[in-house]
Amino acid sequence: MKLKTAVIQMDIAFGKPELNYTYVERKIREVTSHGNLDIIVLPELWTTGYDLTRLDDIADNGAETSKGLLSKLAKEFRVNIIGGSVAKKTEKGITNTMLVFDRDGEVQKEYSKAHLFRLMDEEKYLKEGNEDGLFLVDGEQCAGVICYDIRFPEWIRTHMIKDTKVLFVVAEWPKPRIDHWKTLLMSRAIENQCYVVACNRIGSDPNNEFGGKSMIIGPWGEIMAEGAEEETVLFGELEFEEVKKVRKTIPIFSDRRTELYKL
Repeated sequence: MKLKTAVIQMDIAFGKPELNYTYVERKIREVTSHGNLDIIVLPELWTTGYDLTRLDDIADNGAETSKGLLSKLAKEFRVNIIGGSVAKKTEKGITNTMLVFDRDGEVQKEYSKAHLFRLMDEEKYLKEGNEDGLFLVDGEQCAGVICYDIRFPEWIRTHMIKDTKVLFVVAEWPKPRIDHWKTLLMSRAIENQCYVVACNRIGSDPNNEFGGKSMIIGPWGEIMAEGAEEETVLFGELEFEEVKKVRKTIPIFSDRRTELYKL
């Protein structure tokens, strides 16, 4: 099975959800005009950007507005949407939550970022998630994580031992550390013999400049598509049989010695 995937690398209007909702709907309608797509991927916190100090006012209550929009578009275009992440307001606080929709517009997963990034003050305004990022896309096991999560290989491996074939990464990764972004993504693909589909934003906010460089990486670690630092859409095909071939050639998972891996 091959799944045609589109990664939307975009700027985000700082603290202006309504502008971002309008923009994302327009972009999804544009990319679907290129022909049938199977998966669309958005970046981290695309509704608000890192306007953390105003999240009490602008976060999406229960993520209901974001869910309504993405569900409608997924159903209309019969496409799976890895809906980046949004600031979701809950009774216990605000989470940075990935939303995943199937072709029928049904929510397949809500994953809240497990590792909060203190250099951008996330821990002051957001609540950590405590659940995994596993979900199915057209019956195949996939996983999603958010930005800083990729610096924790043990967290990624926790997902990969479930025969997971694609790791979706959504981010607002700053430009000064963009070399880390690329190296970490390639490492996660090679060590887990999986596709990595990574969507980063471009542009800037009052405190940060973001680096783009969204990527689609194959299970040998080969770069299949890479963005620059401007708005773009990356396209690539994910072939699940290729993951099986790579894992059979170098049987990393069956050669693991978990009895030695005690932290």
